[in-house]
Amino acid sequence: MAYPPWLDPYDAEPFAAFSTSHIASMIIIFVLVILLFLFRHRLRFMSERSSRTVRIGLAGFMVSCEIVLQIWYVYGGIWSLQTSLPLELCSLSLLLSALLLLTRQKWLFSALLFSGIAGALMAIITPNLGYAFAHFRFIQFFVAHAMIILALLYMTWVEQLRPGWRSVAGSMIFVNIAALMVYGLDVLLDANYMFLRHKPGTPSVLDMLGPYPVYILGEEILALVLFSLLYLMLFAIPEWLKRISGKKEKQPQTYSKN
Repeated sequence: MAYPPWLDPYDAEPFAAFSTSHIASMIIIFVLVILLFLFRHRLRFMSERSSRTVRIGLAGFMVSCEIVLQIWYVYGGIWSLQTSLPLELCSLSLLLSALLLLTRQKWLFSALLFSGIAGALMAIITPNLGYAFAHFRFIQFFVAHAMIILALLYMTWVEQLRPGWRSVAGSMIFVNIAALMVYGLDVLLDANYMFLRHKPGTPSVLDMLGPYPVYILGEEILALVLFSLLYLMLFAIPEWLKRISGKKEKQPQTYSKN
């Protein structure tokens, strides 16, 4: 079967880390994050109906990112239980972030915020990707990971949910529970979702964390460091700067004591 070049799962230009298209993708995602931050006040004061419409639209788009990927797997004849299920951390974060947009559940926000953003950032910087721009898989990969970050920051900056330090622990618990469940499926399916049985075939941050299974412990330490840094950068330091500058803002929802 002949496939269009941008959909061909077999004969495609391989992805090159930090190529022009990779760097451009990272810049676009960074600009989108900045724009979301700059327009957060305008978005925050939308009517409840408009807010609900935006959240439903974003959630639908995120679910569509996974649906079109699954369709492409089937179309290309490469769908398999070992590689195609949405069991990677970012796939789980994508779908659960869509659920968060719909439900605004505080415990779900707490579990996903740091794990979702950190995981998506690592994936964007060191993609486990075999296709270059402008292949469908390249576009889908970066759009899906960007949406994880944007959705979680939307819930932070627009919906004004705020985690406490306990949310760092909550994110660690979520990641470990997910890893435990996925590892069981890896063994059952002879798969390697979340790279719990061996490293990916492409260069990644795992290469700096030692051999198997040492790198899994390294991931635990790296996750704790990244989650803590995200908490400091997104919440602790801005709140401290706001206090010392004397600026006041509408009091957000908080659930740090939950």
